[in-house]
Amino acid sequence: MPTRRQLADAIRVLSMDAIEKAHSGHPGAPLGMADMAEALWRHAFRHNPANPAWADRDRFVLSNGHASMLLYSLLHLTGYDLPMEEIRNFRQLASRTPGHPEYGVTPGVDISTGPLGQGISSAVGMALAERLLASAFNRPGHIIVDHRTWCFCGDGCLMEGVSSEACSLAGTWGLGRLIVLYDSNGISIDGDVSGWFGEDVAARYRAYGWQVIGPVDGHDCDSLDRAIAEAKADEKHPTLIICRTHIGYGSPKTDSASCHGSPLGEDACAAARAAYGWKEPPFVVPEDIRKEWDAREKGAEAEAAWNNAFAEYEKAYPDLAAEFRRRMAGRLPDGWAKTVEDMVQSAIAAGEKLATRKASQKALDYLVAALPELLGGSADLTGSVCTLTSHSERFNAAEMTGNHISYGVREFGMSCILNGIALHGGFIPYAGTFMSFSDQAKNALRLAAIMQVRAVWVFTHDSIGVGEDGPTHQPVEQFVALRTMPGMKLWRPCDTVETAVAWKRAISDGGPACLALSRQTLPYYSRAAAQVADIEKGGYVLRDCEAVPEIILIATGSEVALAEAAWAKLSGEGYRVRVVSMPCAEIFDAQSDVWKEHVLPHGVRRRIAIEAASPDYWWKYVGLDGRVIGMSMFGASAPAGEVAEKFGFTASHVIEEAHRLLAQ
Repeated sequence: MPTRRQLADAIRVLSMDAIEKAHSGHPGAPLGMADMAEALWRHAFRHNPANPAWADRDRFVLSNGHASMLLYSLLHLTGYDLPMEEIRNFRQLASRTPGHPEYGVTPGVDISTGPLGQGISSAVGMALAERLLASAFNRPGHIIVDHRTWCFCGDGCLMEGVSSEACSLAGTWGLGRLIVLYDSNGISIDGDVSGWFGEDVAARYRAYGWQVIGPVDGHDCDSLDRAIAEAKADEKHPTLIICRTHIGYGSPKTDSASCHGSPLGEDACAAARAAYGWKEPPFVVPEDIRKEWDAREKGAEAEAAWNNAFAEYEKAYPDLAAEFRRRMAGRLPDGWAKTVEDMVQSAIAAGEKLATRKASQKALDYLVAALPELLGGSADLTGSVCTLTSHSERFNAAEMTGNHISYGVREFGMSCILNGIALHGGFIPYAGTFMSFSDQAKNALRLAAIMQVRAVWVFTHDSIGVGEDGPTHQPVEQFVALRTMPGMKLWRPCDTVETAVAWKRAISDGGPACLALSRQTLPYYSRAAAQVADIEKGGYVLRDCEAVPEIILIATGSEVALAEAAWAKLSGEGYRVRVVSMPCAEIFDAQSDVWKEHVLPHGVRRRIAIEAASPDYWWKYVGLDGRVIGMSMFGASAPAGEVAEKFGFTASHVIEEAHRLLAQ
C-alpha cells in the first residue's frame, strides 16, 4: 500500500515530467501544493470523474492557475477523461492541457484561471449560488443542493485587491460552504515576499468575518486533514486554511523563486526523483498508486446516491424538480418567446421618450418576473443604473433569499462574482455600474468573454451626456475596448425598442453581453415591423430615401437623434440620405455579406459615423472617404448641452460634415 506522501509525489513527478517535456511551465507550486491536493481530493472533495457536470458536485477553483499541472495531474489520476497523452502534450497546440486552466477545454475544470485574484473572487460567486439554490429548492427531508466550493490560492492571489473586494463580501454574507486553502510559501517571482507582502493575513481575514485555521504544515497530511474537518464543521463563516509550504518541495530549488516559472532542468528533476524515492521513468505511474487515486467508483456511488435522493424529491415536489433541472441545464422557460415579444411590443405601444437606463428597467420588469434565475445587482448605484424592478427582492444574506444584490463599491469584485455565479449554474446574473467604471471590471469581463459565461453588465451614463460630472465620468475609450474584445457583445440602443431587443438578445445568446445606456432622455423612433425584426441583426436601416442614397449616416445610442435630425434637414434639401442605427456592431459584423451590403452598399462611399466616443472603431465602416464625428479627447464638466456643443455633437455639425462630403 503506497503512503500518502507517495500519492502526493505522483502529482509532483507528473508535473515535473510535463513541464520538462514542454520546456515551459511553473513547477514550484505543484511540487509545493501536492500534499494539500492529496488531502483534499482523496479525502474531502465530492465529485464524479465520469460526470464533470453533475449538478451537486463540489466545485474546485485553482486560483493560482499557473499551477495548472497540479490540477491536470489530479484530473488524470482520479479518472477524468484526460489520458496520459494529454499530460505529455502540456502547453501544446490543441491539447486539453493548456498553460493555464481553461473552462470548456479540459474536463473537470470549473473555471479559467491565471490572472491572480480572480479565481478566489469567482469562487465567492460559486459559493453564493450554491446557498441561494439550496434556499430556493431544498425542502425538509429532501436536500438536493448540498455541496462546497473549494479554492486553492497563493500569496499573489491575496495581494491582488480584487480578492479583498470579494472575500469581504463572502464574510459579510456568511458563505460557510466556501473553503480556501492558502499556499503560503512566501515566494513570488521577485523572491521572498516579506519585502512587499508583510501584513497579518490571518487578522485581515478574521476582520472580514472568516474562520481562519493555521498556519498548518502544508506537507503534513494529518494536520491538513484536521484543518479541513474543522473548516467543514463551521457553516456560518467561510474558511481560510493557511498552509505553510515549500515551493519546489523536494527539488534542489526548494524555497527559491527560480522554480516558480521555469522548468527545473534535467539534473534538478533527477535529484527530486531521488529525494522522493521515485524510480519510474517519465510519465509512468505505478499501478498501486493509480488504484489509490482512482475516484471513479466512489464518485459514481456519490452521484447515484444523489440521483436516488433527487428521485424522491421529484416524487414529492415534481414542479420544483422540473424547475431545478431546467435552470441547471441553462434552458430558458417554455414561455420565453412570448415574454420577450410582449416586452418588445409593450415598448412599441408606449412609444415613450426615455433614458435607455429607464427603458432597461422597464424591460427588466418583464424579464425578472418571467425568469426566476435572473440575479441582479449593482455596485452601490442601484437607483442610478436602474437594475432594481418591481419584481426584485433585495438579497437577505441571513435567509439566503432575494434576487438583487448590493455589492458595494466593488466593480471588479462584483464582476468576478458574476462570473462565478454564472459558471456554477442555476442563475443568469446581471449587475450595473457606470460605463466609465467598466475599466475597473475589465479583466473580469475579459475572462467572461474567454469562457463565454452567460452574464450581463448594465453600463449606464454612457456618454458626454453625463454633463456636469465631467471627464472622469464621461466614457470615451471604453466602447472600443469592449467592442474589440473577442466574444463580448456590446449593445448601445437608441430608444426603448432597441433596449428591449438588446435585453432579449443578451439573455438568449448565451454568452456575455454589455449594455451601454444613457442617463439622459432619448427620443422614440417609429418603425415598421420589419425594422423591429432587423434590430436583432445589430445594424439596420432606420431612415431611408426612395432611391440609392447619396450619403449614409451611421450612429448608435444618443447620437442616432443627431443622425435623424440631419436626415430630415438634408432630405428636405433634396439629398438622398440613409440613417443606419447600429446598436451592436459585433452582431452586424457576423451577418451575411448580403445583409451588410443591403445596409451599407459599397457603391455609397459618402459615409459619416457619429458616436460620442473614440472614433477609431468606425473607420472600417466609413472608409478613407468618410468622416467620423467622435471624441479624440476626454470630455468636460458643464451642462450636457454645452458639452455636446463644445465637441461637435449637434445636428448642425453633422449637416455641415455631410455638406462637405456631398460637395466632393
